[in-house]
Amino acid sequence: MGSLHAPRHARSFTLLLAAGIVVAPTLPVRLSAQSTSTATTSNAAALRAVDRAVAAWKPVKTVRASFEQTLVNPLTGAQMRTTGSYQQRRPGQLAVRFDDAAGDRIIADGKSVWIYLPSSIPGQVIRSRLDANGTTGTLDVTAQFLDAPRTRYDITDVGNATISGRATRAVRLVPKPGRGLGFVKATVWIDERDGLIRQFEVVDQSGLSRTVRLTSVARNAAIDPGAFRFEVPAGVRVVERSL
Repeated sequence: MGSLHAPRHARSFTLLLAAGIVVAPTLPVRLSAQSTSTATTSNAAALRAVDRAVAAWKPVKTVRASFEQTLVNPLTGAQMRTTGSYQQRRPGQLAVRFDDAAGDRIIADGKSVWIYLPSSIPGQVIRSRLDANGTTGTLDVTAQFLDAPRTRYDITDVGNATISGRATRAVRLVPKPGRGLGFVKATVWIDERDGLIRQFEVVDQSGLSRTVRLTSVARNAAIDPGAFRFEVPAGVRVVERSL
């Protein structure tokens, strides 16, 4: 999820998310032995949840899902909400469609990512080349958090929560120094039963917060092979942009 720098909801789906400024108290805090023990136990639960999510995602080859996304600008308080659906075949193929903008879509065909948003930038499509492995980078939503998470992130527990009627464990991921993952922190809500990520919030360096809730997820589901093909419409200009 580098950034594709596409506008509006498409850019939001590339996971450059952010949430506001947290001001910590300046007074020193003395931790008791009991509170330290509780924190250790809590983080152990967070690590188990992450390991469970990694195991659940590893055998997945295809995904069909629908989502709700909310963007919040902490400086203005402005919010934007959109819904949509996506199909994915790993690695390198992804098709995202938005419900509130007819024709707007993001397609990764295994060689390139196409961002076509006629509702906001008519007359052009952005194309970004994938690497030799067909890696979709930040467009592969779940892999962003589950590719060697113990190596890439500092992991802490946030607690339990119910998301869409499912019991989840919320876990905070902060990229370790030098990782350059495009966001300063992320929170993921991991299903306690099947290990799937049911919701995530990403905070980027600009202060934008994006929360994506997966309203339905089907692993290894039948998908439409034609969904990953993009044909440039007549009269539309192709703009090359790196990932």
